Parts: sequence; structure tokens; C-alpha cells
Amino acid sequence: MSTPYERKDNDSVSNDVVWHNTTVTHQDRVSLKGQTPAVLWFTGLSGSGKSTVANAVESKLLSLGKHSYLLDGDNVRHGLNKDLGFSDEDRVENIRRIGEVAKLFVDSGTLVLTAFISPFISDREQARSLVAEGQFLEVFIDTPLEICEQRDPKGLYKKARAGEIKNFTGIDSAYEAPLKAEIHVETANKSIEECAEAVVNQLQQLGYI
Repeated sequence: MSTPYERKDNDSVSNDVVWHNTTVTHQDRVSLKGQTPAVLWFTGLSGSGKSTVANAVESKLLSLGKHSYLLDGDNVRHGLNKDLGFSDEDRVENIRRIGEVAKLFVDSGTLVLTAFISPFISDREQARSLVAEGQFLEVFIDTPLEICEQRDPKGLYKKARAGEIKNFTGIDSAYEAPLKAEIHVETANKSIEECAEAVVNQLQQLGYI
């Protein structure tokens, strides 16, 4: 089985940079962890519950003895992506970097959860293309805009409506909902526990854990 982190022909890499093959393989890591690694790409509007549900899912995975890691949008912007703003161009670069990091986690044999608005279908598809078939699961945290605004945990919608925040997804920047998400969770009438349980049940049914 080939590693999911092989260079592709259309990758833009200097001819002076040569891929270094390692002794420990992707399959070695998978066998050690006893699970099927994948990217669980949580997407949804701000306030939809992506980070909260992803956090609850990771807790459940831990209780099952599974190896996982959660990449949260806000947390990553404190380090790796702290140089990026919120223009459409910066959002694209934000997701590109996260896709590459998630790819490394999959190579390590880990279930990596990413919680990002990631508003554009094309960017999520680009992230999907980085890993092998079956190693990317789009998790649509489907919460209506009006409910997200009612929650508004960080007060961002209020600021966006007041014009204090520009390019805010769902207000003056588009959100393109998934068309065929592998896991679709409608949160309006469900608790966090129920949402997390639904995701874990799907992972079990699909044979990832």
C-alpha cells in the first residue's frame, strides 16, 4: 500500500527538493494503531457547533482507545496560520495549509478531525484530493443561519451585521454547503452528545473504527 503523502506530478516543487523515503511505512503505522486513518473534515457556519461537536467526537474516540487529533480553526490561526487574514484568498491558503497538515496526520495512521468553516466547495475538494480514496470524510454540521446568529457565542454575527467585521461567512461572504457529505449532522434539534454519537456511529458503520 502506498503512502498517502506521495508527491503528485502536478505538485509545484523545486527540482532540488527530493522526496526522502523512510523505513517505517504508512501501513506500519496503521497496523500499530489498529484503525483506518482518515480526515474528518467538519464544515459549517460560524456558530454551527463544528468545534464543539468535533471535540465531543474526539473524546468518544479516546474512550474507545482510538488515536486522533483535533485541528481547530481558531487554534491553528494562533500559530501556523497567524499570518493570514479573512479575505477569500487568505481563506483559500488557510485551508490549503490545513489540508497538508491533515495529510501528514493520515500518513501517521491517525484519525484527524478538522473544524473549519472552509466555506468553498473547491477548497474542500482540494483537501480531499491530497489523500487517498476513502481517507477523507466530509462532516457537514448543518445548522441554519438564524440559529447560528441566535447562538453567536463570540458575538461575531452582531459585529458583522454592524459592519465591524468584513468578509464574514454567511453575511457578506458566501458559504457553499456540501452537496454529498459522507456524514451529515443536522444540529437544530439535537444535543452535542447526540451529534457526536451520530458521527461515531457513522465511523463504526463505515468501518473506520
